[in-house]
Amino acid sequence: MKNHRLSFPDDDEHRVLQFRPRTSPKTAFKDTAVGPIQGSSATRPLQLPPLDNDLSRYERTSDASTDDFRHRMMTNLAALAFTVALTVIGFWLATSIADMRKTQDCVLMGRRDCANIPTPQG
Repeated sequence: MKNHRLSFPDDDEHRVLQFRPRTSPKTAFKDTAVGPIQGSSATRPLQLPPLDNDLSRYERTSDASTDDFRHRMMTNLAALAFTVALTVIGFWLATSIADMRKTQDCVLMGRRDCANIPTPQG
């Protein structure tokens, strides 16, 4: 088995990246101009215009804060009723399949008294 040693890169290979905080799309491109940076002869890189498909069209304004509470509660009740109905139907289906399997196993064993006969209670 080979002797594995951890090799650490030299300090010259490490770089620390400085991240700038995000700004809103409206103010992100206001102060971007192509020109010399103060104290340097370099020029700023060309900035692209903001994208048209940003998420600002989905933001709620203060005028849209009036929520239709009644409609939302009716939708929640309909979703709850649908979930309860699916649960009940699933339980009924599982018990029906279990009963049919039990009856089928009884018949395949050759027994004759496999049918469930309900008796009247009096």
